[in-house]
Amino acid sequence: MCTETFLRLPEEKRERFLDAAWEEFTQAGFADASINQIVRRAGVPRGSFYQYFSDKDDLFAYLGNIILKHLVAEYRSVLRQAEGDIFRTQLLCFDRVAAQGSAADLLFERSLRIVRNNPGLLPQAAMQEQVLCRIFAEVRADMDTSRLRQQDEDFVWHTFALAIVAVAIAVVACLEHPEKAEEIRRGLAAQLDIMQNGSLAEPCRVFG
Repeated sequence: MCTETFLRLPEEKRERFLDAAWEEFTQAGFADASINQIVRRAGVPRGSFYQYFSDKDDLFAYLGNIILKHLVAEYRSVLRQAEGDIFRTQLLCFDRVAAQGSAADLLFERSLRIVRNNPGLLPQAAMQEQVLCRIFAEVRADMDTSRLRQQDEDFVWHTFALAIVAVAIAVVACLEHPEKAEEIRRGLAAQLDIMQNGSLAEPCRVFG
């Protein structure tokens, strides 16, 4: 991630550098983002960049960690609004994104732009066990699992992971095709319904 040199910078200089990085990554996809553009906007020599971060990947990961912390806090807020209902939470999260961040905070808006510029980023992150485990640990206490068929942590974890992946894919589709938001939402709702109620007419044990 960042170096101690970066952390020791005066706050104003550090924020100016990060603002320049946000501006670049919200305007271009990761592959097209330019270190030269970032240092030019920040008003620092190119060599200073490498005193702060090892490369562009390192800086992007640093911003990604800021985004993840923020989105986890937002997700937890929505989960509480849904009274701990895992499935309703996903639809509420989708609805917020579909509203294109109206009245949203700056960091949320930046997050949407980065996801829009890097279509595979969100689904890929949602399928990384390390990321899912971090989110799960942060929000587990706010989940109401009383309606789930099983209460053991392994079952709750897998249910949560499936729901997160579903909403991540739906969000990306919505950002790419906002005109199809209602259709995408119906598809997400159908997937969540299958997760809640299964797809078989009669329950049966398939595995194990």
